[in-house]
Amino acid sequence: MHELRGKTLLLTGASMGIGRAVAVALAREGVNLVLNARSRNQLLQTRQMCAAADARAEYVAGDASKTSTVAAMLKKAESLGSLFGFIHAAGVLHPGPYLWELTKHDFTQVFQANVIAAFQLIRACAPLFLQQKKGLAVFFGSGAAEKTQPGIAAYCAAKAAEEHLARQLAAEAPQITALVYRPGVVETRMQAQARESQGGGAIQLRKVFTAWKDQDLLMTPEESAAGLLQLLSRDLRALHGRTWDARDL
Repeated sequence: MHELRGKTLLLTGASMGIGRAVAVALAREGVNLVLNARSRNQLLQTRQMCAAADARAEYVAGDASKTSTVAAMLKKAESLGSLFGFIHAAGVLHPGPYLWELTKHDFTQVFQANVIAAFQLIRACAPLFLQQKKGLAVFFGSGAAEKTQPGIAAYCAAKAAEEHLARQLAAEAPQITALVYRPGVVETRMQAQARESQGGGAIQLRKVFTAWKDQDLLMTPEESAAGLLQLLSRDLRALHGRTWDARDL
């Protein structure tokens, strides 16, 4: 973790679950953070947890698919100094409906959280990283990117798109260490939403997600975060352009 100690990272999805666990783990390693999520109250809690680890942390509440939100994150990073990278952990699932049952609003929200926010981070940060000839871009992927699972069609498609954006960035900007981290099957709010989902695909979806819980296959957010921290403790350049799965670490 020596490459990141004292550096500043932007972290989306920091209000709960894996994102919060990653924030706390990074804070304990001496990484400065600009935390982002849509919930201000939960972000404040995460910031307090980071402060308890003697880390410097700021926060920006808002939708990371919005240009103004990402601009505000960069502004906060200026106050911390040494912006080195971002970790895009935010995501939205909207489980249950078949593809044709999804409202336009819900379908769009899934792509905004997973894909458009990733693009906004790239668009805002890549020029700076290229100027300094180094940087880190971590995208939270999913095995769903390679599956067709009734009940989460939009999420599967969005994760496939997000992972491909990461590969494109790796190819177009080799100076930036760009990688995909698949956090594994983790007990989060998304898992609970899938187990309680309604809609045409819900029966099949609930069967899959409930089995993971019943068979005790779910990792904790902290275990998944530890996998990412282990990864980032390696030579960062050796991670470039690859997809990493927490279950293999």
